[in-house]
Amino acid sequence: MNTTEAETYRREILGYCYRYFGCIAEAEDATQETMLRAWRARDGAEFGGRSSLRTWLYSIATHVCLDMARAPQRRSLPVDLNEPGRVPDDPTSLATMPEQMWIGPASDAHLGVDPSATALARESVRLAFVAALQFLPPRQRVVLILRDVLVLSAAECADLLDMSVASVNSALARARKTMAQHGATLPTDTADDAPAYDTRLLEKYVAAFEAYDVDRLVDLLTEDAEFSMPPFELWLRGPAQIERWWRGPGQVCRNSRTIVTSANGRPAVAVYHDGGGRDESRNDAGVRDSSAARWEPFAIHVLESRAGRLSALTHFIGAGHFAEFGLPAPLP
Repeated sequence: MNTTEAETYRREILGYCYRYFGCIAEAEDATQETMLRAWRARDGAEFGGRSSLRTWLYSIATHVCLDMARAPQRRSLPVDLNEPGRVPDDPTSLATMPEQMWIGPASDAHLGVDPSATALARESVRLAFVAALQFLPPRQRVVLILRDVLVLSAAECADLLDMSVASVNSALARARKTMAQHGATLPTDTADDAPAYDTRLLEKYVAAFEAYDVDRLVDLLTEDAEFSMPPFELWLRGPAQIERWWRGPGQVCRNSRTIVTSANGRPAVAVYHDGGGRDESRNDAGVRDSSAARWEPFAIHVLESRAGRLSALTHFIGAGHFAEFGLPAPLP
């Protein structure tokens, strides 16, 4: 086996593992272990072509994922846990869950997904789809990813998992039913009939958010828009509730700066909060010199849209996400 050739599949394997775990850190660990196992077995591996090398790597990656018993076997988004709540009078009372319980965002650059990618590629890393995968038992999860995302044949999947073709088809049918119950389906072909990127809408959101113009932000929402902020369990539905948040606890975001990026096949915005700058950065009149200020990493906003409006906003709170996206911290 040519290890250099195997490395060309690293990003593809990473995407596979991310879909399985819903966490980019665990996906990177699984991908590294896959490549290590492949390297150790290289002398005994013989291939008839690139397709068999790819299948062999997926076989290793699948067993790595199934073997990582210490990793949480189901991560969630706030919308999976309970009904929408109301804006609390005391935001400090909001309940949180440990990081390992949440689906995490994944940079499109890491996953090899961009606006020109097929609808299948983009929809299969969408947050709601990855979250729905977590409801599946591990073997059903890998069967669905291998068959419906990677488009392996039932025979290839059976050989890879040491199952019969009938067992693969049965597991796939059960997995598809569960996914449909959670409203997570994939395009039936690779036609780009559902654009994920609305550049104009993204520009409007960034401009309104940096100005912290709540009226303009609310105007961008659909009537059933959803708003959540992992690791907080709370999520909100509808413009009225989201507006109340923005005019209340959300005001901490005033004077933020942003960097446009992309995550999970969708537009995303990295938000930096005003860190205040140094004491000596104020002039004689007491006005802060913005050139000496610092903006600290705060959250990654992943945006979903429908018909030119925002249908979901997931704010992944925490500076830890910024390194994975290759973003600076802090922002001068």
